[in-house]
Amino acid sequence: MTRFELLHRPGAPTLAARLVLPLGSRQDPVGAAGRQQLLAGVLTRGCGDLGAEAVADLVENRGAQLRCEAGDDLLVLALRCAGDDADQLLPLLLTMAEAPRLEGAQVERERHLNLQTLQRLQEDPFHRCHERLRRQLYGQGPYGHDPLGVASDLAAISADALSVAARDLPTGDAVLVLAGDPPPGLIEAITTRFASWRAPSAPGRPLDPPAADPLETVELDTEQAVVMVGFRTVPLSHPDLLPLRLLQVHLAVGMSSRLFQQLREERGLAYEIGVDLSARQEASPCLWYLSTGAPRLAEAIDALEAEWQRVLTLPLSDDELALARAKLRGQDCLSSETASQRADRLALLLGHGLPADHNERALARLEQLEPEDLRAAANRWLTQPMLSVCGPGRALARVRPLAPAPPR
Repeated sequence: MTRFELLHRPGAPTLAARLVLPLGSRQDPVGAAGRQQLLAGVLTRGCGDLGAEAVADLVENRGAQLRCEAGDDLLVLALRCAGDDADQLLPLLLTMAEAPRLEGAQVERERHLNLQTLQRLQEDPFHRCHERLRRQLYGQGPYGHDPLGVASDLAAISADALSVAARDLPTGDAVLVLAGDPPPGLIEAITTRFASWRAPSAPGRPLDPPAADPLETVELDTEQAVVMVGFRTVPLSHPDLLPLRLLQVHLAVGMSSRLFQQLREERGLAYEIGVDLSARQEASPCLWYLSTGAPRLAEAIDALEAEWQRVLTLPLSDDELALARAKLRGQDCLSSETASQRADRLALLLGHGLPADHNERALARLEQLEPEDLRAAANRWLTQPMLSVCGPGRALARVRPLAPAPPR
C-alpha cells in the first residue's frame, strides 16, 4: 500500500515534496531503453486539465521548482515551493501520475531533447567508457544502460507505448514525503487521494549475468585516456554495503584519500581519479576510474590494478579506518542539511523498501567494523573485475584484461 510521511517543520516558509514510484529504467522493456526517462520528462508537459504551458505557468509564476526523472530503480517527482502555494501545487504531483496528457507533440519535444543529450554524450570519453562497462557488468537487462536510454531504441518509442507505461504510475507501492508545514486540510485531502492508489507495481526484469568478456575498449581520437574497473556488488539493504562504502571513502573521498595521494600526487598518473559505489536495489556497481595522458595509459592501469590488489590483501591501518569513519559521518551530516535533502533521503530509503532509520542504524555499526571486516568484504565482492578503456588506438593496443583475484 502507499506510504505517506511528513517531516514536520512548524513555521517553515517552504515545502519540499517527493513522490517516489518503483518504476525506474529497470522497467524499460527490451528494445525500448529510455522509455521510463522519456515518460518522466513528459509528465511535466501537461496533466489533467492543464497543458504544457499551463503547468509551466503554474509552477514558474510562483517561483517553484518541479522536476521528474527516472533513475535505475525509481521514478521521482520532486516539488519545492513556498508554503503558501502548497495548496495549489502539491495536488499537481498526484495529477501528473494519475492523468498525464502525453500529447504527441510534447512527447516528440522531450524525445528530441533526450536524443540531443545522448548525441552530446557520445563525445564524452567518460560516458563512452561507462556505457561499455555497464554492458559488461549487467548485459542488455536492467542497469545495463543509462536511464536516458539508447538512441536507436529511444527514437522508436511511440506515444502509445508511453500511455501503456503510464497506467502503472498510480501504484500502490508509491511513497510520498513532505517536509515543511502544510495546512492540515491539505494533508488530509492529499493523503485520502493518495491512499486510493491500489494498482500493483509492474514486476521488474531480472538482472542479466555479467558479460563473458572482461575487457572492452572504445577508440576515440584524443590525447586523454579513461580507465574504468567495475564490480557487481551488493544491494542497498545488504550488510556488506557499509564496509564497501568505508573502502570507497578511504580510496577516493578528498585529497587525503589513498588513490588521490598515490596515483595523482606522488606519481602524476591521473588528471581525475575516484571510486563510485552507487547503491541499487540489486547488485550495486562499484566503479574505480581515472583519466590519464594516453602515453601513460598502461602505467596507469598497472598502478590502479596494484591498488585494487592492495585492498584485497592488506587491511587498513587503524588510523586509515578512523579517518574513513569520520569522513563518512561528515558526508551523512552534509547530505541532510536542508528540508529538501531530508525529504530526498527519506523518500529514497522508503522507496527502496528500507526503514526510515536505515542510515542511523548503519552509522551505529561503524565503530563495530574492524580493518579485517573491510578486507573480507572486498574479497567477497571485488574479485571479478571488468575493465573498460577509452582512448586513442595506439594506446589501446597495449591494454590487457585484469585477471580475477585468486581465492583467499
